[in-house]
Amino acid sequence: MPMFAVNTHRIDPYSNFKFRVSWDNQPVAGLSKMSALKKSTEVTEWRAAADNSIVRKLPGRTKFEPVTLEAGLSHDRKFLDWANMVNNPQGDPAASLLNYRKEVIVQVLNLQGTPAMQFKLSRAWVSEFQALPEMDANANAVAIQSVKFEFENFELDLAITEPAET
Repeated sequence: MPMFAVNTHRIDPYSNFKFRVSWDNQPVAGLSKMSALKKSTEVTEWRAAADNSIVRKLPGRTKFEPVTLEAGLSHDRKFLDWANMVNNPQGDPAASLLNYRKEVIVQVLNLQGTPAMQFKLSRAWVSEFQALPEMDANANAVAIQSVKFEFENFELDLAITEPAET
């Protein structure tokens, strides 16, 4: 069975360095890294007294691991603005109860830059924001800012289908 329905000639899976993340219909500028998109379901063990010493296993609660995004430090305020919606430096009344949760879109791109897969992450909100990395005058590196967000579910967007590659 081929791995790709449209591009049956293709034998290579998608690369992890071609992706796009966006919210509020705007892609994140200078994004360099995203942690894994992951969910796990707890195991509930159960045993009836009359069973032959067998422990049965049932699915329990499902949780979604937070996602961390890293971007090169620039004048783009996307991370800061979202983090301030959850915890505003001007105090609790300035926090945005209406807008702090976002739908985050993660696109996997093929080598031509065309979206090949898309995931929608629901009800995301910032739990951690790093405005500046450790600064080091002796280093030769890009300054990275990061945001960690929690979310409640993700789903594959079936409207995005495998693009024909030329």
